Amino acid sequence: MTSATDTPLPAITRLIATDLDGTLLRDDKTLSARTVAALAAAEEAGIEVFFVTGRPARWMDVVSNHVQGHGLAICANGAVVTDLRADGRLLTVRALERDAALHVVHSLRDSAPGTSFAIELTTGINYEPSYPPFHLDPGAAVAVAEKLLHEDVPGEGAPVLKLLAHHTEMPPDAFLALARTVAGERASITRSSPSALLEVSGLGVSKASTLAACCAERGISAAEVVAFGDMPNDVEMLGWAGTSYAMGNAHPAALAAATGQTLTNEEDGVAVVIERILAGR
Repeated sequence: MTSATDTPLPAITRLIATDLDGTLLRDDKTLSARTVAALAAAEEAGIEVFFVTGRPARWMDVVSNHVQGHGLAICANGAVVTDLRADGRLLTVRALERDAALHVVHSLRDSAPGTSFAIELTTGINYEPSYPPFHLDPGAAVAVAEKLLHEDVPGEGAPVLKLLAHHTEMPPDAFLALARTVAGERASITRSSPSALLEVSGLGVSKASTLAACCAERGISAAEVVAFGDMPNDVEMLGWAGTSYAMGNAHPAALAAATGQTLTNEEDGVAVVIERILAGR
């Protein structure tokens, strides 16, 4: 792996795709002045910047002022494309089928007793009584996952974007490996939290697959994309992009998937690379 200063850059960079937490954002969930300036300079130079995150659209206020002209972001690990200029209006939705979500719930209840669940919908999040509460979502419904996923009329409920599975005792990577073994044939399973918190999406849904579709719509090839990430939910995106950087604080899986490594999120690692891209134009 090469560093931020010696990784070969693409001949033409047309799009920058960056994760948020642990990547673009500092640990206090803010953007540094240097990063804000780098993002604006990239857009001014004609390079599109896409925020590609596991966050739901309603938690994008931290960057909503920095989306520039296109206004688009990929949220919920690829489950939605949202227009941040239109109060987070969802442009595309790639839902997790409820029967697949129930399969994951039952599989993890059997193989990892003590797992608790939350369901991220297009309308908000609901969770089980034993799940760590979402203080940012006071209107959430609380019930067992099977009830939260039930539909009186099949197909009439709000689309499910993600199933979240939390365990208080298992090591995070072991929990991820177990879930992929027992339920990976029905859904895409990843993680982005330092705790044992899994994020379950529809089969084939990832940051990479949705980013690839957005790029195809714009006639942008993978070779013209530079991507940044730090956690397992970034692995597919880092592997898809022609040039990719894992952060200095990245998970080993992200480091293995990327073509290069930059500084940590606290050291403006994304801005360092963007500045280099712009200096070489």
